[in-house]
Amino acid sequence: MSFTTLPFLVLVALSVAAYYLLPQRVQWMALLAASMVFYCVGGGKTVLYVFYTAVIVYGSGLLLGRFNDLRRAAPKEEKKAITARYKPYRRAVVLVACLANFGLLYVLKYWNFTADLFQPLADQLRPGTQIPLSELVLPLGISFFMFQSVGYVIDVYRDKYAPEKNFAKLLLFVSFFPQMVQGPISRFNDLAPQLFARRSLDYTDLKYGIQLILWGYFKKMVIADRAAVLVNTVLDDPWSYSGSILAVGVLFYCIQLYGDFSGGIDITRGVARLFGIDLAENFRRPLFSTSLTDFWRRWHITLGAWMRDYLFYPLSLSKPFGKLGKFTRKHLKGKLGKILPTSLATFLVYFVIGIWHGANWRYVAFGFWNGGIITLSLLLAPYFLRWKQALRINDKSKGWHLFQLVRTNLLVFFGRYITRAPRFLTAVWMVKETFLHPNLPDLWNGTLMTLGLGGGDFLILFLGVATLLLAEWYQEKKGPIRPMLERQSPFLQWVAILVPLVVLFCFGVLRADYISSDFIYKQF
Repeated sequence: MSFTTLPFLVLVALSVAAYYLLPQRVQWMALLAASMVFYCVGGGKTVLYVFYTAVIVYGSGLLLGRFNDLRRAAPKEEKKAITARYKPYRRAVVLVACLANFGLLYVLKYWNFTADLFQPLADQLRPGTQIPLSELVLPLGISFFMFQSVGYVIDVYRDKYAPEKNFAKLLLFVSFFPQMVQGPISRFNDLAPQLFARRSLDYTDLKYGIQLILWGYFKKMVIADRAAVLVNTVLDDPWSYSGSILAVGVLFYCIQLYGDFSGGIDITRGVARLFGIDLAENFRRPLFSTSLTDFWRRWHITLGAWMRDYLFYPLSLSKPFGKLGKFTRKHLKGKLGKILPTSLATFLVYFVIGIWHGANWRYVAFGFWNGGIITLSLLLAPYFLRWKQALRINDKSKGWHLFQLVRTNLLVFFGRYITRAPRFLTAVWMVKETFLHPNLPDLWNGTLMTLGLGGGDFLILFLGVATLLLAEWYQEKKGPIRPMLERQSPFLQWVAILVPLVVLFCFGVLRADYISSDFIYKQF
């Protein structure tokens, strides 16, 4: 069930009505029912995967909670002994939960890629051998609900909070419908208290939720879906265009992805806000990033935080990495020996983030692109500092800040060649064409008008992107827009709702030949 369809809006409206009409002690049941309807309509039988994950993490949480209770109830002098006694069992529970979830994720998402990779080897070892391929349907939002669920198990293992003993409530945490399409990846101690709180209808929540939803639809339907027309025309058949048109296609893909992902996040947070739920921030103006690391702190924030807390820290603080650190400090002089293990852990994290996006060599390359640049920037940081001092560069100057912004966005731009091209080798060819055969006259000889968009579409896109940039600039410099709106008269507050609604209908829903595309992150 897509966010941009009428059935979704009907589901949201009915859910909000049921939520506030039901007795407060069972309001959460309306959210669970809505989540099940959303997933059954959007995913069909794959809803069984949600139950599978919920059962695994529910049982794992209860077992870990029992171990934690035993340790907590023991006399002080026996706590260490009990901790040591049950540590292998607790780790085994976490390992089983991770393997059960990520193992299924691997089969559903990565098995066929692996089978194709090893098929030539199987033929050589035993001619005629055919590695079986998986025909299972990939469930909606599987990466999101599995990462969220595994994070819950690890947090219970770390005794951050007690496990949830009500299976239906845990099922709601796993399947809360607004965040199933593209996150955020929530933490149980942040989301669960909000899911099960008792609330009365609040005008401010409704108003703010509607504003966020409309702003998200504006970014998705007016900007992203319009840009997608040109993107699909050019990049689905890149061999038919010159290097300059390929660069325009990638640029419009950047616009499409930015509006698509951030718009979807706004819709998600807006729908949740209708129920009084404040979901974790997942997108914070990455266009204003001053480094690739800063970009990933702002883009899909909860995925980066998940990787940091459940992959980077366990890796960098593990015994093997500790031994590696001792070895590098002993045999490598200077700062390199100190930071090499941390840099390696950083590289692995960004490599996994690349693979997380999909089972394809272009995503492997995307992981190398980001991980390699960020790792090199860490290793070369001392040299960069010397160069800046030698050139007398002022870190706080506007010129240096602008240089950082342009540099970061160019790195992101070339990374988009990798993720949008049909294949990795095609992406390499596209970059080569951009530099070696740009054919710049294509930018003004009318070729742009043959790519699916008319002059009016380009104008609307320009105005839409300008509006988006202006809003984000205000947020970056002065803070959230909402407090500023709250200081205005009720009339202007309603204008802030009605104007985007009119724009949405005139230039989005009602425009000729409009076809809403699926959210890009839905496939991840």
